[in-house]
Amino acid sequence: MKKLLVYLKEYRIQSVVAPLFKLLEVVFDLAVPFIIKHIINQGISSSDSSVLIRDFGILILLAVLGLACSVTAQYFAANASVGFASNLREALFGHIQKLSYKEYDEIGSSTLITRLTSDINQIQTGLNLALRLLLRSPFIVAGSIVMAFTIDTKCGLIFLAVLPVLSVIVFGIMLVCIPLYKKVQSALDTVLQKARDNLTGVRVIRAFRKEQDEIREFDEANQSLTGLSLRVGRISSLMNPLTYVFINIAAVLLIRQGAVQVSLGNLLQGDVVALYNYMAQILVELIKFANLMITIDKSLACASRVSSVLEMTPSVKYPDKPFQPFLRPSSEAVCFEDVSFAYREDTDSVLSGIDFTVQRGMTVGIIGATGSGKSTVADLICRHYEPTDGMVYLYGYNVCMYTPEQINHMIGIVPQKAVLFAGTVRENMKVGNEDADDEMIWKALELAEAKEFIDAKEGKLDFMIEQGGRNLSGGQRQRLAIARALVKEPGILILDDSSSALDYATDARLRKNLRSLDFSPTVFIISQRISSIRDADVILVLDDGKLAGTGSHRKLLASCPVYRQIYKSQTASEAKTKKTAEVSL
Repeated sequence: MKKLLVYLKEYRIQSVVAPLFKLLEVVFDLAVPFIIKHIINQGISSSDSSVLIRDFGILILLAVLGLACSVTAQYFAANASVGFASNLREALFGHIQKLSYKEYDEIGSSTLITRLTSDINQIQTGLNLALRLLLRSPFIVAGSIVMAFTIDTKCGLIFLAVLPVLSVIVFGIMLVCIPLYKKVQSALDTVLQKARDNLTGVRVIRAFRKEQDEIREFDEANQSLTGLSLRVGRISSLMNPLTYVFINIAAVLLIRQGAVQVSLGNLLQGDVVALYNYMAQILVELIKFANLMITIDKSLACASRVSSVLEMTPSVKYPDKPFQPFLRPSSEAVCFEDVSFAYREDTDSVLSGIDFTVQRGMTVGIIGATGSGKSTVADLICRHYEPTDGMVYLYGYNVCMYTPEQINHMIGIVPQKAVLFAGTVRENMKVGNEDADDEMIWKALELAEAKEFIDAKEGKLDFMIEQGGRNLSGGQRQRLAIARALVKEPGILILDDSSSALDYATDARLRKNLRSLDFSPTVFIISQRISSIRDADVILVLDDGKLAGTGSHRKLLASCPVYRQIYKSQTASEAKTKKTAEVSL
């Protein structure tokens, strides 16, 4: 929690004022039993109405002042806690944006969402209560003990004796509960992950009739969360009854001792009432403090989880200032120099010893079996990951020398999964280029073979796309994603299996349009189809993370067994499909 207090810096005044007003409220609360003692001893015993009226007025004044202090403290505590949570949430989101794909793979999106929402909300609640009650309860307890000693020393010793026992109960339960609350939050992450996966893949789940399996798995995760919550709940619930028992024992001893002292004439009846009121205040405040400790336990567990994310160092580090290339133009667009890569240190390499050089303006096809490392090559070009060994060069310079903005300006990538955002077509296109006007957008849509269906939509560029593009077909989403990349007119265009949902005719027209681009980008086409990459200037064949062959379609057919096998399998499949169609006719 200490590391997060930096986000409370601009609310230092509120963080000091709120407890101060609570301390003022404590003073007024501690004065109430003393005034009641005076009423009983001086007003009621002697039937002095003037004393009764005056002291009653003082009680009303103390109540009004206490209420004013309480409201003021609540205002400043709420202001500080909400502002702190806002700053922390903004800082956490900004830090998440700086993390590389490697950190996302390790943490998981559901965990990050929990950190940004549930965890920070819990921290906010804990801070709010801490600013108002963390000092109030100890001061009430300490003040009540001091006031008890001013009334009678022997009765004060009863107060002093019960305090260590209650402290052991409160802090002992707190120390047991803190690690359990961390486990509860981890179990909550699992439940959220299950729910997210289910909602994201609902179509696939229903297509394979796996609803009951998903329900069973969710129930198991939910039962685990429920079990942990019940366990920590049972332990924390011991706090109130245990404190009640010891406080009531102390109250019995206090009344007995007070009665003896009254009989001996050492105390007045009002003194015993005041002592009992102080004991009652201690009871109330300890119960509040116990509940506060439970909330703070949860907040500390959540703070530790948020801190762990903030402490994560991005594996990809960018330079602070934009790199200024030397005035020697390079004919090379992309160069891989003995590049190897593994997603984690304890796993096998996904790529091993990859060497190739691509000249400016070339069209490069990348093909290989599933899991051969095709998309990883694209991620390394964009510097989403750092290579384990070797170097990646862009335009003759190490990719590590460029800032993210420079890489984004140079490269336009269409990932395997076409992701569209909730908003209009125009807004989605401007993600690629904020300065793009309607003419540039329509041109990009035409090149991506998306103009026809957008032109048919109501509102055209103002047509509202639902989150993830749910109201569009797979092929339409892919074409819009390609158009979004083309709007920025990048020097390097990477299409990572981005035409898999397109029919052969549309795919052919798209490739023809890409060859006619007036800004002449270097194009990487990653595909499972040989038909999509056979006309490329050079084709890279990947096999189990290694470069099995490089060259043109004709050259690879003659020299690369892996490529030849892929070609034969696809040719045989197409011939079989064609024969089946003829038979059916």
